[in-house]
Amino acid sequence: MPELPEVETIVRTLRELVLHKQISAVTISWPKIIKHPAEIEQFADALCGQTILNIDRRGKFLIFYTEVFALVSHLRMEGKYLLTESGEPVDKHTHVIFHFNDGTELRYRDVRKFGTMHLYRKGEEFNVLPLSQLGPEPLGGQFDFQPFFQTLSQKKRAIKSVLLDQTVLAGLGNIYVDEALFKARIHPERPAQSLLEKEGKLLYEQIIKTLSEAVEKGGSTVRTYVNSQGQMGMFQLEHNVYGRKGEPCNVCGTSLERIVVGGRGTVFCPICQKSSAGKN
Repeated sequence: MPELPEVETIVRTLRELVLHKQISAVTISWPKIIKHPAEIEQFADALCGQTILNIDRRGKFLIFYTEVFALVSHLRMEGKYLLTESGEPVDKHTHVIFHFNDGTELRYRDVRKFGTMHLYRKGEEFNVLPLSQLGPEPLGGQFDFQPFFQTLSQKKRAIKSVLLDQTVLAGLGNIYVDEALFKARIHPERPAQSLLEKEGKLLYEQIIKTLSEAVEKGGSTVRTYVNSQGQMGMFQLEHNVYGRKGEPCNVCGTSLERIVVGGRGTVFCPICQKSSAGKN
């Protein structure tokens, strides 16, 4: 699933491709992707004649803004956007097409069909699901240490599970939680409330640093991720632990181990990431 850096990269490339294009029609071949409004005809009719004025991001969600509406899109596991000419063949995994009046099309392709789209009038999108329950953004100035640490101090769950909770912090997924925990030298199974303040501070700093570096590199290409111009991300070359089970730790040389935390595969260093609190 694309995480914050990948979605941010997609947003930036889509801005280059489709801003100021006017929608002339919308074709929907898999209605279950459209979650709001309930009638897909209402979704399509509302967008006809609208112009894409901006594209933004909230957590792992893309938000397309037109004159009247906010289209909230979640890519889930395999969702992708691609700008094409109208005459190009449409493959079987393309489920929504936004036709523009200049003869181009923005196609939403999703092999697993898990993606979602919600259409609201502008100004409503943050007051209703799926955006209303999201925690603060790790990048952009919303993310303050003290409220973050106070939240952690109230959680008995494993720190990895807490960081994956989108109501605690928006945009983090399996890749960047593993990487931030490694850089902060925190075992993924540590109860969140067991972190000392200095450990929480280091984790806070490494979350911001890791995500910022990943955005600069265009995200991580794992499995099939590419941006909307078909380009791979490069941050996977910087991974310290994710996807590296059995390989030597970049810091101490110990073989990296894999466990399951909260149902998610997790790679960590048993030496660098101790299971108990650090010294004061």
